[in-house]
Amino acid sequence: MAKDNTKETPLMQQYNAIKAKYPGALLLFRVGDFYETFGEDAVKTAQILGIVLTRRGTGPNGGALELAGFPHHSLDNYLSKLVRAGQRVAICDQLEDPKATKTIVKRGVTELVTPGVAYSDNILSQKSNNYLAAVYFDKNTLGVSFADISTGEFLVAQGDAEYIDKLLQGFKPTEVVFQKSKRKEFLEFFGDRFYTFHLDDWAFTPDYTTEILTKHFEVSSLKGFGVDKLSAGIVAAGVVLHYLNETEHRNLKHISSISRLEQDKYVWLDRFTIRNLELITTANDNAVTLFEILDQTSTPMGARLLHKWIIMPLKELKPIEERLGMVEFLVKKDALLQEFLTNIKQIGDLERLISKVGLQRVGPRELCQLKKALYHIEAVKKLAEEAKNPFLSILADQLNPCLTIREKLERELQQDPPALLIKGNVIADGIDEDLDRLRKIAFGGKDYLVEIQKREAASTGIPSLKVAFNNVFGYYLEVTHTHKDKVPADWIRKQTLVNAERYITPELKEYEEQILGAEEKIQQIEVRLYNDLMYQVSGYIKQIQLNAFLIAQLDVLLCFAQLAINNHYVRPEVNNKKVLDIKGGRHPVIEKRLPAGEEYITNDVFLDNDTQQVIIITGPNMSGKSAILRQTGLIVLMAQMGCFVPAKAASIGLVDKIFTRVGASDNLSSGESTFMVEMNETASILNNISDNSLILLDEIGRGTSTYDGISIAWAIAEFLHTHPSARPKTLFATHYHELNELANTMGRIKNFNVSIKEMANKVIFLRKLVPGGSEHSFGIHVAKMAGMPPKLINRANEILKKLEIDRTEGQSIKDSIKKVQNQAYQLQMFAVEDPVLVKIRDSINNLDVNILTPVEALLKLDEIQRIIKQ
Repeated sequence: MAKDNTKETPLMQQYNAIKAKYPGALLLFRVGDFYETFGEDAVKTAQILGIVLTRRGTGPNGGALELAGFPHHSLDNYLSKLVRAGQRVAICDQLEDPKATKTIVKRGVTELVTPGVAYSDNILSQKSNNYLAAVYFDKNTLGVSFADISTGEFLVAQGDAEYIDKLLQGFKPTEVVFQKSKRKEFLEFFGDRFYTFHLDDWAFTPDYTTEILTKHFEVSSLKGFGVDKLSAGIVAAGVVLHYLNETEHRNLKHISSISRLEQDKYVWLDRFTIRNLELITTANDNAVTLFEILDQTSTPMGARLLHKWIIMPLKELKPIEERLGMVEFLVKKDALLQEFLTNIKQIGDLERLISKVGLQRVGPRELCQLKKALYHIEAVKKLAEEAKNPFLSILADQLNPCLTIREKLERELQQDPPALLIKGNVIADGIDEDLDRLRKIAFGGKDYLVEIQKREAASTGIPSLKVAFNNVFGYYLEVTHTHKDKVPADWIRKQTLVNAERYITPELKEYEEQILGAEEKIQQIEVRLYNDLMYQVSGYIKQIQLNAFLIAQLDVLLCFAQLAINNHYVRPEVNNKKVLDIKGGRHPVIEKRLPAGEEYITNDVFLDNDTQQVIIITGPNMSGKSAILRQTGLIVLMAQMGCFVPAKAASIGLVDKIFTRVGASDNLSSGESTFMVEMNETASILNNISDNSLILLDEIGRGTSTYDGISIAWAIAEFLHTHPSARPKTLFATHYHELNELANTMGRIKNFNVSIKEMANKVIFLRKLVPGGSEHSFGIHVAKMAGMPPKLINRANEILKKLEIDRTEGQSIKDSIKKVQNQAYQLQMFAVEDPVLVKIRDSINNLDVNILTPVEALLKLDEIQRIIKQ
């Protein structure tokens, strides 16, 4: 049915025409000093922002039309709420001055903001990137690209679905774009964890995307970036630029290069490991991540780089040693460390600041911060030159204080300009003659008005004479009726009030025109000069981006040095040996969460490929098995990041992959039980192991029946030990004590347990890893600690004792359970309400057989006989 537009106003016709071009986007329509939304958009906007929803009778077919709006100067605050709510927001501005047209004002969308395409400080998190990702499904491989418009970072990679999934999990894009025809495949490979948007398949053609990239970078080929062989990745990267163009982002000079994510350079951390080790996020309430513990960076860009180093540890010895050596140097040079920190803290978020220059969205105050940052970069450069350290010497050579543009900013900007250009007084005096002249008129002219008032008051003898201004008459002279007979004949009366008369003079009118015209011209000149200045700064984008990267690197290394000093971390020895030897290892997160005064119990872990490849760890619940597994993984990861580690000593043979299967979880929305998730994760580990892998397994097989679980766990341990081409170092925590038997037949499997101490029928967890297997889990003790009812605990102990006795006599668990059930059934006779039986039941229930003496037992039996005879 065709829409009836006969009753639409010209404004609504314009709105609907623009709205039709951006389906699915919420349209903010500039009307005067407000951004308005209409219809369904208004309902959504009012609900998300908590603003008033109104209606007026100018909707389709004469019906009511919903409206919701807010002042245009509040855009940043409201926009952030809309985008965080998952809305795509099209910002429609007035493209001409309303005063310059007699018809409806021309309007158009100047920006489409989506979760992955945002640069506002109100939307972004300071300490994490805001990546837009594009995924391309080719025939045999997948391409992926990540771009952060707020920093200019542009990355590309390709590989199988598992590798792309790992990258998506690590980089956590806020929006993923993919082919419209590949919805099913995307959900199958990556699930519904991401905010997504699909594009027509034509945008993913190789020729089109290659042309976009070469045109953007102004090159004939992509060989210079080292990505020319990544055919699928190039398509994904081209789609990113296409999507940015489609969202009205064309000022992308700050996206000045594209880098390849090289799989061979970094430790493989699959998405399960990133989750299980709680590296950057956690699903547990009040839990703390490794990132939160390690982050002592001084700048947001340093924090973002730390984030990347955590999810992408190195597996090449040379760069790891360079980082560790630099940290050691800074630890020994505390005075230098403090001087670096003093300067770096003043640099701020240089990476995002220079990106705003590229986007042409930088404010005057931000340019002043850029100038300040360049001064401190010069100081850092000087400190690095004087340090006589190879790494710092290279850094000093690369740092560029950009003296020419810094001096220009110093000379042309006011010392303390406003945040917004529109506020005025941005450009310094002495830069433009016309600007200086107009400022004298605008501001000196107002002083001259005071002089007019004094002169006319003296010449007319009217002491109460005032010069004032209103929007109707402009500037005027006001005289009370008491003195109106003193008014000169050449004054022109404009208004009569109750107590006064208002006049104008030719002289007053002339200065009024000069003043009001000057203010408008001042704004025009300042905008022109500021845009010229911003354009000249944009010529330094690459140099300043390099400065930002170098400062971020130094910031993270300074952070590592502070951690080493404050947390008593040691330098690990990283080598090419196939040995992992940790002395006195600690969990970096748990040790910081202990109650005041409580000391973390350290543990040693030794694994190699020849004598102790697999350690089976048994012991009670809550004894610390999982903590030992996790801390081992974190210590290895920290070492290969280039960070000192929480241990007394550590010798770490380079690890190429870290796998974990820790904790219980399910994925019921996809039809997967806890056990299925566990098996999926374990299968992923076993299909990707290598000789230099580190595997951390916790409670494999607990999600199914006892016999199934033991069988699976046993087979996994055998598989890891007997694998023909790989001997991955493995920690295997389990409650299946039967696995201790493996050490008798498999030479590289060793048994360890987390020790406990029993005192006065209580269990004390010593949290110490010692050789030998354990036969007890002490689950009932843990249940008691959790506050289970005493009656339940007593019954559990009774059942446990019976099962243990039957096991020693060779009975199966199934037969033992049947026996316990029959005994329980026989006792049901005590549940009847016969008064005699109730007395007998109560008499027996109140007994504590553990402390009953033989004499007391005979007396109790005699008492029961008397009850029966009554």
